[in-house]
Amino acid sequence: MGLALGAAFIASQFSTSPTLIMGIGGVIVFLVSFVSMEAALYILIFSMLLSPEIIVGGSPGTEMRGGVTLRAEDLLLVVIGVSWFARNAIFKELGLFLKTPLNQAIFFYILSCVVSTGLAIVVGRVVPKTGFFYVVKYIEYFIVFFMVVNQMNDTDQVKRFVLCLLLTCFIVSIIGIFQIPGGGRVSAPFEGAEGEPNTFGGYLMFIMAIIGGLFLKFETTRIRLILVFLLITIIPPFLYTQSRASYLGALAVCFVLAFMSKRRAILLTLMVIGLIVSPILLPSTVRDRLAYTFTQPEEAGQIAVGGVRLDTSLSARVVSYQQAMVDFTKHPILGHGVTGYRFLDAQFPRVLAETGFIGMVAFLYLLYSIFNLAMTNLQLLEKPLHQGVTIGFLAGFIGLVVHSLGANTFIIVRIMEPFWFFAGIVVVLPEIEQKYAETHYQTPPRLSGVIHYG
Repeated sequence: MGLALGAAFIASQFSTSPTLIMGIGGVIVFLVSFVSMEAALYILIFSMLLSPEIIVGGSPGTEMRGGVTLRAEDLLLVVIGVSWFARNAIFKELGLFLKTPLNQAIFFYILSCVVSTGLAIVVGRVVPKTGFFYVVKYIEYFIVFFMVVNQMNDTDQVKRFVLCLLLTCFIVSIIGIFQIPGGGRVSAPFEGAEGEPNTFGGYLMFIMAIIGGLFLKFETTRIRLILVFLLITIIPPFLYTQSRASYLGALAVCFVLAFMSKRRAILLTLMVIGLIVSPILLPSTVRDRLAYTFTQPEEAGQIAVGGVRLDTSLSARVVSYQQAMVDFTKHPILGHGVTGYRFLDAQFPRVLAETGFIGMVAFLYLLYSIFNLAMTNLQLLEKPLHQGVTIGFLAGFIGLVVHSLGANTFIIVRIMEPFWFFAGIVVVLPEIEQKYAETHYQTPPRLSGVIHYG
């Protein structure tokens, strides 16, 4: 009766059906999240790459000061996050921000962004609305991480979450395959008229790394065939993103996976052979895209490095690195604030320009903490699934660092939400194995300080 009255009241307040549908949908998601956070996380997984975008505070053609791009999963995450906070407020024994090896690095990075942007707003370098929304978007990735850490309890959950994440990738890959005959660069669905192929390439690269890690550790023929099938499905749209940063990141992923394999020498040899014959095997579109880096007809804005002329896109990135190093000295400690500097399509100079020396140190500390977490946990894990996910995460992380040399990888929602979801899984895996060992084998604890509840 109460729900019926509530629904009737909401219906009476809105005349437009889209607003009404969104309102009712938000209430439903809130209730689902309150009852079962695991169910809410499944909803979030499928929304990561399968949700439309909107522009807040500007028009679709604007960049920094005109508006900020939000997607349905941003709003969905707000609803789920509010429900999560409410649930933890009522059931205090659940814990909220559990202590993990990444907490300190996450806190320092968030603090650097907040302080830098807050100061820039005060002195007028940042439009308050735009700076606020961008910082909130950065924070929402970490909310995903803590929700996953809070929810994970056993290996069966790990299986279900990983399966849903891979299924989402399979769906968007099929959509990407259907884009190929139309020409142009393949992008994720619902990304507007122009699309973001570089983003899609980074996402596919990361998921391929997870698949590669699982393939290394699972010896069951059936599972390996499924992984190979999924990989074959992903490769065509990945190649046709024509994202050179993603290609470079994928190369790094392959080297890491080969290094982590027991058959290291064989895989590294096969990689070298593959690189040699790639000009023959790769589609002409991909070959032309790579060659275009050095063969673009002479145009204004090109620069030469070592006597080799670079295309305008790569030239612009090189110039942005140089300019950011110069402009960094104007506000060296806390930077220009998030969105207070001109647009840069490269992660490291953007962090330096926006948050200064303090922010760069915090960001590098965060990257180091992630790497150290994966390496440390890998030494503690025994189950093939857990080892495979961790190896894939490590390879994917390194690939994303390489990808970020030519993209804003670590602030892109469609890459960071899956990334931090997997980070949440990886951080709890040793605790899951320890609980299983204590329950089934009554062994003394061998882990200490991985995660603390309370």
